Amino acid sequence: MDDPRSRADTMLGDYRLDTLIGESPVTLTWQAEQASIHRPVLLFELKPTAFDRRDKFLADMQVKAAVDHPLVGSVYEAVSNAQHCYATLERLPGNSLEARMNARQSLKPAQVAQILRRVSEASMTLEAAGISTAPLGPDDVFLDDHGVVRIANLARAGERPPGRSADDILTLGRTLPPLVADGRPGASRMVTLLAWMRGENLGRTMTWMEVHSYAEQIEQQLAEPHAPHVAAPPTARAVSAKSPLPLILGIVALGFLACLGLLAMKGKGNGKPPSGQLPPPVIVLAGSHPLPDGGTARLSAFSLSGHEVTIGEYAEFLAALNAAPAERRNGYNHAEQPAEKTHHEPEGWTAMHSAAKAGGQWEGRAMSRDCPVVNVDWWDAYAYCKWKNSRLPTQEEWFAAMRVDLADPGSLRPAGWGPVQEAPPTDRTPSGLVGMAGSVTEWTASLAKNPANPLGEQGWVLIGGSFMKPSTGALARQWVDKRDIRHPDLGFRVIEQ
Repeated sequence: MDDPRSRADTMLGDYRLDTLIGESPVTLTWQAEQASIHRPVLLFELKPTAFDRRDKFLADMQVKAAVDHPLVGSVYEAVSNAQHCYATLERLPGNSLEARMNARQSLKPAQVAQILRRVSEASMTLEAAGISTAPLGPDDVFLDDHGVVRIANLARAGERPPGRSADDILTLGRTLPPLVADGRPGASRMVTLLAWMRGENLGRTMTWMEVHSYAEQIEQQLAEPHAPHVAAPPTARAVSAKSPLPLILGIVALGFLACLGLLAMKGKGNGKPPSGQLPPPVIVLAGSHPLPDGGTARLSAFSLSGHEVTIGEYAEFLAALNAAPAERRNGYNHAEQPAEKTHHEPEGWTAMHSAAKAGGQWEGRAMSRDCPVVNVDWWDAYAYCKWKNSRLPTQEEWFAAMRVDLADPGSLRPAGWGPVQEAPPTDRTPSGLVGMAGSVTEWTASLAKNPANPLGEQGWVLIGGSFMKPSTGALARQWVDKRDIRHPDLGFRVIEQ
């Protein structure tokens, strides 16, 4: 058989063959150009000796063509006739990660984190759709000079192997460490995440959602405020002005390792949970947003806290009240607060706070200062918000924020009890809100009627699921007739002003 490379610079249909870059027993892979429009392509040609595989070849291309994701390479066309069977796909710009590593080119840890986040996004889409794929490796991930990440189209016909995602995560964890530039900020964090992707010290396989969550956190921690983000997509997330970023850049490697170790030991009750960076607030842009009872409404822009108010944050509020002159301690009270309510300590506060400071237990639950404050009534939440120069969200605002980039609220799986920054990725919205389906139920500013009882009285709306009622999820709401109700799974989050 003639050397196929001798066909370089010849035409196959509308395509001029350029360079043979791959060969298998079944196919030849060419870099080519679509002559009529001068478009560079990858051309996969079925060998004449493998024409008995034509149906499978075309079935694979049909599945590839059905993939609709901006990061995944597109299929242009497939041609099948008596003489030829081939398909053309988008030739991805830039160089593959494997080529960069072979050339001993390293990347900033923030860039590697961004690559993992983007690969995770595409992989989660394929996984959720049940699309079978060929194994993913560093030769399938491309990065151009502008930092744009693209992924080869690996879709193929057939059932998705049950261990596909785990194998791909393991492969990247094993192969990508040489890509991380030594001595750069975040290198230790990035190497640690790759080790966890390999399963080291974890005792289980990571999921794509977990890889995405950790990579995103590293990106945020390493964000340079005066430099353009490394080809990150537009986001509704904003870093809090009170974020301890300068300190974190120096010590977060240790904190990140400790947080990962805590996840591995969760449930053993060993040690005090570290106090890491809290999830940042999420900006919701002005515009039309879905309402919890159907329909849409136009809302002004607002910024919702990424997490419920923590015990540590609430302790700062109480300390400020206690330090204030007696005549000013009522300055944050609501005008309608009952006269008999004389303080804003949650029920059981002394024991709760002591356990949180010591990393002990309270009511059978492991505590830290980063766990949500609970047993607060509406008056407490209002006073904290006024002290913080913030306010409680309405139910419409809470729901609109939860629905940003989230088509199905039922896909959120409730978080259990624990520090807010350790809410699992399954209870993290695409925009970054944690604990909307679980953690604790939350007070809102809304006084409204229960749509299931339109003739009934209005009630104060509690929203979101909790660790005590995990089956209700992010769509849960309750209507209560009093604002002095306290529950061990009831807290709040704030709208920052």
